[in-house]
Amino acid sequence: MIIKEQVKALWKICFEDSEEFIEMYFRLRYKNEVNVAIQSGDEVISALQMLPYPMTFCGKTVQTSYISGACTHPDFRSKGAMRELLSQSFARMLRNGVHFSTLIPAEPWLFDYYKRMGYASVFQYSVKEITLPEFILSKDITVDIVSEPQDEVYSYLNRKLSERSCCIQHTAEDFQVIMADLPISGGNLFVARQANEIRGIAIIYKGDKRIITNELLAENKDTEYSLLYAIKQYTGYNRITQLLPPDEELPQHSLGMARIINAKEVLQIYASAFPEDEMQLEVSDKQLSVNNGYYYLSDGKCRYSAERLSDAHMQMNISELTERILKKLNPSMSLMLN
Repeated sequence: MIIKEQVKALWKICFEDSEEFIEMYFRLRYKNEVNVAIQSGDEVISALQMLPYPMTFCGKTVQTSYISGACTHPDFRSKGAMRELLSQSFARMLRNGVHFSTLIPAEPWLFDYYKRMGYASVFQYSVKEITLPEFILSKDITVDIVSEPQDEVYSYLNRKLSERSCCIQHTAEDFQVIMADLPISGGNLFVARQANEIRGIAIIYKGDKRIITNELLAENKDTEYSLLYAIKQYTGYNRITQLLPPDEELPQHSLGMARIINAKEVLQIYASAFPEDEMQLEVSDKQLSVNNGYYYLSDGKCRYSAERLSDAHMQMNISELTERILKKLNPSMSLMLN
């Protein structure tokens, strides 16, 4: 049995996803080059996929690897297989020029597990309840449901997400997967146009007795109002739950985690963006020893040394450093990640 089929069989044992979703994932998302696996004899006992996503970070676009499908066969759990698998993944990410690794823990207890592997809980989201409008405001705005990938829709989504200062982005290839997943997950994509130009989009999912929108992007309030009115007409619901990037005026909930893979490059980008933030750091990383050492941030530059050059240093492990750097930027992770 080839590796892909073995990983698919392991997925079916470990997760409760529908057959339709699994087939879509392994047809569109899975590639051998993003897969990392541990075998016992000829059997795959642990596997994960490192899905590439760009991320806006301090005015630049850097590469991230999103951990997907991390699982271990029940007969081989609690024996260090996943720890070894993640360590191998980090080394490969470093070689491939990745700056951060990201993930969304499937269970609350996994936040502590991944923290021990260098991740920090930095991606938050807020929730807002919206009452859907009873009537339309502007007749110049038309709203349609789009069921097939369209370049202009992706371009609009990409432009709006790129406006966020620190946010996981989507590639054109990834947008194809999002569109393929919508009918499987009970979702719909609404597109608002004015004078044949896209002015807004909304992605909704039918949850347990409620409608959820995880992306509501619009140029103005009239467009947003038109999208919400169309959602009401289509679903018959009076209210919608909006999941949105972290809002300081609303409660925030933990969503995902990140881990610095290349500390030297991340800190240089950070130092350039925040020249006033001077730090002397002693960084420790149990999984990537190349990150161990002393970092000196001053006047927009980051100097690295394997030896101590002065007395006063803040000691940080890689998880604490990730939290220190990213929490300042209030990062957001798209809720369309699988």
